[in-house]
Amino acid sequence: MTESTQLLRVAVLIGATVSTGLMAGLFYAFAVAVMPGLGRAGDRTFVEAMQRINVAILNGWFAAAFAGAALLTAAAGLLHLGRPELPWIAAAFVAYGAALVVTFRMNIPLNDALDAAGESGRIPDLAAVRGRFETAWVRWNVIRALVCTAALALLSWALAV
Repeated sequence: MTESTQLLRVAVLIGATVSTGLMAGLFYAFAVAVMPGLGRAGDRTFVEAMQRINVAILNGWFAAAFAGAALLTAAAGLLHLGRPELPWIAAAFVAYGAALVVTFRMNIPLNDALDAAGESGRIPDLAAVRGRFETAWVRWNVIRALVCTAALALLSWALAV
């Protein structure tokens, strides 16, 4: 093994760990601060804020971390085939994959339904719209925060190995 190969392995694993950490931190921040804070707001403020957040988050920085966590973890796995770090990287890939499944099957459809409800000032029953969204979205966000944090811990352990 050349020194450059080892450097590439470590660099990609660090990149996977950092991008996964960014996503775990984002989901954690929503779980412990954003959603509890919005939970104390009125229905119109809640719906409007979430609709705006759901638009604002779709940017290149978010996309880089969101996709980068999966892609870099997969690349780290390929670079570590046959090495003792591989089981930890593979487990992290599965855990982050679970966060992606929750995001695509639960949180995004809830976001889309909230958006489809229309502009917050024109929704006749804001409480009903909020009720269909908030509890489910918060629950699934906590789940993805936990599995994403598990992925981060597994990648951190792979770095230690």
